[in-house]
Amino acid sequence: MEPSPRVTLRSAQPERLRGRVDSNSPCHWRGDTFVIFMSYGHPYRSEGKSASELDEPQPVQFDNVLNGHRWIECTVLAEDGTLYGWYHHEPLRLCPGTSLTAPMIGAVRSSDDGRTWHDLGFVLTAPEGTLRCDAKNGYFAGGHGDFCVALAPDGRTLYFFFGSYAGEVQEQGVAVARMEWMHRDKPAGRVWKWHRGDWREPGLGGRVTPIFPAMTDWMRADCDAFWGPSVHWNTYLKRWVMLLNRAKGEGWVQEGIYVSFTSRLDDPSSWSKPQKILEGGRWYPQVIGDPKEHGTDKLAGRVARLYMSGVSEHEIVFDV
Repeated sequence: MEPSPRVTLRSAQPERLRGRVDSNSPCHWRGDTFVIFMSYGHPYRSEGKSASELDEPQPVQFDNVLNGHRWIECTVLAEDGTLYGWYHHEPLRLCPGTSLTAPMIGAVRSSDDGRTWHDLGFVLTAPEGTLRCDAKNGYFAGGHGDFCVALAPDGRTLYFFFGSYAGEVQEQGVAVARMEWMHRDKPAGRVWKWHRGDWREPGLGGRVTPIFPAMTDWMRADCDAFWGPSVHWNTYLKRWVMLLNRAKGEGWVQEGIYVSFTSRLDDPSSWSKPQKILEGGRWYPQVIGDPKEHGTDKLAGRVARLYMSGVSEHEIVFDV
């Protein structure tokens, strides 16, 4: 196994995204215009010269209405200019008398750079019969969510990295699924989950084998598990980099921010053991690469800005 790169954080002039942030904030470049989506129960779109020079965020529009909220967590700009996105949806009233929900992951497509979206349906859901309305973590009674995507360099396969909160404890944690990119316009039923060493389980209702299993049951009040992955290709390391939250303790306590690496998206078992880079911190760590290099949440170099909950107080530095 290759030795893991070194990661350090150095203090930087604070920067804050203009919108409220409660998820990963995907971004892309349309020519020399930087475009970003920030979600807080509903996605907002903003653009400008960089992440630090954005205009007033505007709510995006969907062509359907869901029973609950949604957050756009990932985007990929296709070669023909079409923008594809994927959202975390939290249905309402799943467990009457509680605030618990169970997230689902859906796909959307936009022909106007993310101002309006056509819903393509759900692509990742938990197995039937796994809802736990007696869950004590305060948020989820099951489901799949808090995720990111990464398109393979050959442009043929899209990988999903998501939180599995459902089923027996051995199926909880950070899991992986994939879809052939050619199915992006009709993705429902075309996503397959990694399970027991193969892409054998359907995205809709199938089982998973997590790459980072939960240390304790997510249904407990004092849960202990990694969640909320954000993956980017690092042009300096020539590797994929994953940032993770770790919840540990009663009340979904943020224990720290961790990092993992791989050279191969097609081998989920190749991700390195997560290493802590920050004690505590805030939810939803992600990078935004150097604007001079058209960096995004999916592409960065040796030095990038580290954002957590839409605020950056550090640069993240990678060294071999």
